[in-house]
Amino acid sequence: MVDYITRYLTTIRERKVTPGPEVKPGYMRELLPDSAPTDPEDWDCIFRDIEKVIMPGVVHWQSPYMHAYYPALTSWPSMLGDMLADAINNIGFTWASSPACTELEMNVMDWLCKALGLPTFFLHHHPDSTGGGILYTWVHLTTPDHTIHLTIHLTPDHT
Repeated sequence: MVDYITRYLTTIRERKVTPGPEVKPGYMRELLPDSAPTDPEDWDCIFRDIEKVIMPGVVHWQSPYMHAYYPALTSWPSMLGDMLADAINNIGFTWASSPACTELEMNVMDWLCKALGLPTFFLHHHPDSTGGGILYTWVHLTTPDHTIHLTIHLTPDHT
C-alpha cells in the first residue's frame, strides 16, 4: 500500500485531474459485484480494482494541474502522522480516555497561541493562566455552557 501511494503521488501529474465523461452518477455500480466479497484477494488484484473502479471517479486534488481553492491537502509528513495515529487508534475525547492526546493537544495549542502572539491568558501552561479552554466530549455540550457564559457576562446583575 505504501508503494502504491508513493507511485500515485509521484506520478499524479500524468493523470487527468477530473473524471472523464464516462463517469456519471451510478458509474461504479456496474463495476462492482452485487454482494460484498467473501474470499480474500491478493494485493495485485486489489490495486487493479483501485485503478479500474476507484481512480476513474477521483478528482486528483494533489495534482500540480489542479487549480482549485485548496492549494494542498496532504504531504508526506502528514501521511506518516496519519498512519501512526491510525495504528495507535486512540479515542481521545477526555483526558482519562487518552492522557497523551489531551496533553499533546494542550501543548500544541500553546505553541499556536505563541506563534499567533496571543496574550498569555490563552495558554494552558503559564503562571498567569487558568487554562486555555475547555475540552468537551461532545459538541452539543458546548451550547449550554456557552449560553451560561453569555448569561453571566451579559446580564448587568449576574450575582
